[in-house]
Amino acid sequence: MGGLGPIGDAVREITLPLQHEDIIRQQAGEKGLDPALVAAVIYEESRFRDQTSHAGARGLMQITPDTARFIAQDSGGTEFVQQDLAVPQVNIAYGTYYLRYLLRRYDGNETLAIAAYNAGETNVNRWIEEAGGADAFDTSEHIPFPETRHYVENVQDRRGEYRDRYSEELGL
Repeated sequence: MGGLGPIGDAVREITLPLQHEDIIRQQAGEKGLDPALVAAVIYEESRFRDQTSHAGARGLMQITPDTARFIAQDSGGTEFVQQDLAVPQVNIAYGTYYLRYLLRRYDGNETLAIAAYNAGETNVNRWIEEAGGADAFDTSEHIPFPETRHYVENVQDRRGEYRDRYSEELGL
């Protein structure tokens, strides 16, 4: 892929930013995840800006304190310090751990894992039950939250865009 030139690079950075690609590559590799999926989740969660949500979710991958405590406990970690979630290395490590956990939890079904990353396992488990099982689950039909439906679609769309635009940076 040839260079986009200075204007094309600037537009790409504004419309589809990518930062911390070294951390994304490393953490995705350690957890067996597609780096483009990780980048797409970060984009949907924070647009690559360190921020804290009204619900208390922190950092690039928007990890809540409850989720961080779960990850620390599940991964055999000893102590969790909320301020650490502002550190990109820690936040991306936690977010990729949680994403890998969700993929295992939902037998590799990325749609269900992405939905659970946004809406929580309790909601997704209820939606699967109401759909009659994971095989019968349809995003447009069985996710009642418009925000989560759009989130899943956007992550899947952005994943393709990150694969296309940043394949070299993401080590694809």
